[in-house]
Amino acid sequence: MGCNVKVPTSPKIGEVGHPTVPICDELMTNTEFIRLFEADSLPGEFRHADHVRLAFAYLSEYPALEGLEKFCSALKSYAAARGQAQRYHETITYSLFFLIRERMAREGARDWNTFEGGNLDLFRWKDGVLSRYYEQSTIDSDMARSIFVLPDKLREV
Repeated sequence: MGCNVKVPTSPKIGEVGHPTVPICDELMTNTEFIRLFEADSLPGEFRHADHVRLAFAYLSEYPALEGLEKFCSALKSYAAARGQAQRYHETITYSLFFLIRERMAREGARDWNTFEGGNLDLFRWKDGVLSRYYEQSTIDSDMARSIFVLPDKLREV
């Protein structure tokens, strides 16, 4: 099983390559996705939807804290390899990781397709799920980028 990738120059919503669509198909196992990411062998640009998929994979394969450590280490290495170490954002990473963990536990989701279909709000980047919990100024802060900052707002859904 491998990536079934077609990255158009101007992807439309719902197409591979669009920020809301993971770069790899649903046939890829969690272990394979992790292995390819850690080996820096995934084709195309790694987008927000891929972060969600990767967090799900680590949470499916490891206990939460071990998965978090591996996930963060892999993201930092990926960013550094592209000369963009400053792009790693600890608050966003931790918040989304544990939000995914909570949703997996509540829903009993064990496979990616089930999880993805029931959690489409996690795939919206602009004004996404974290905007319910954080002021934009907090997310934009250097502190939130470098350490995990607790949520500073809670908006009714």
